[in-house]
Amino acid sequence: MVKHVILWQLKEELSPEEKSQVKADIKEGLESLVGKVPGLKEVHVYIDGLATSNADVMLDTTLESKAALAAYAVHPAHVAVADTKVRPYTRTRTCMDFEI
Repeated sequence: MVKHVILWQLKEELSPEEKSQVKADIKEGLESLVGKVPGLKEVHVYIDGLATSNADVMLDTTLESKAALAAYAVHPAHVAVADTKVRPYTRTRTCMDFEI
């Protein structure tokens, strides 16, 4: 099994209302991928960080294998969510992948 964890910061120019909507859209989009992407076992998106956080969104996924992670990265359903709900609104991305 493989964990794929990402932290994003949203673009600073977004208003608080826009940030709230973007976070909800990211959560809905990414969590909807379970059952659509082979090898993707679990997706949890956290959008309600404490004020002490320096990230706005956290993605925590579990995949069957390194091969499943590689396939997830280019799967059309994942790419569509990333290109429409994530990338246009984020300014930084930090990722850690590891075996469990």
